Amino acid sequence: MANNQNNLEVEVKFFIPELAAFRERLLAAGAELAKPRIYERNVRFDTEDERLYKELSLLRLRQDTAVTLTYKGTPENLPHSEAKVREELELQVSDFDTLAEIFTRLGFAPRQVYEKYRETFTWQDVEIVLDELPYGNFIELEGDEAGIKTAVSHLNLNWQERILGNYLGLMAQLKAHHNLPFNDLTFANFADRDISIADILPY
Repeated sequence: MANNQNNLEVEVKFFIPELAAFRERLLAAGAELAKPRIYERNVRFDTEDERLYKELSLLRLRQDTAVTLTYKGTPENLPHSEAKVREELELQVSDFDTLAEIFTRLGFAPRQVYEKYRETFTWQDVEIVLDELPYGNFIELEGDEAGIKTAVSHLNLNWQERILGNYLGLMAQLKAHHNLPFNDLTFANFADRDISIADILPY
């Protein structure tokens, strides 16, 4: 089946330790607030042998003001890009617990929890989110690649410092680096630990 270009997610991330200062820069550049800061709880589902993870796919339920079901995969005929390109299928559902139970009956169980606070802005045709995670602060830019690069330049970010991995992949690296005894990326797990994603980033 050919890829539907409308289902392709194009994005990059940047580690931004001082998120408040960046937020002021973003507003000064004319960005508009699209969604206020909100807490998110995400649960990744997979088979016992982590089949989806091995296929570089993701099945996720997210709870914030709504419940969102997301599937992410690697598209066929992956277009060349300096950003991260993923297939993304997403829809809102009405009942987190019932859908989680359906997944369990189908052989998918909760494998990992990750939390964050997210504030969403738009600048021209680019969505820019400010993410606060247990191991550090990030911004994520999503749109077409040309628009993302324009925003990066306008906001005085260094394109060479972009991050193409996802938050769970970064968690896996941080866990290995510090020999952490847990998989869940939660604020409680990191509360008493002097650990930052900066510990493993190359810059």
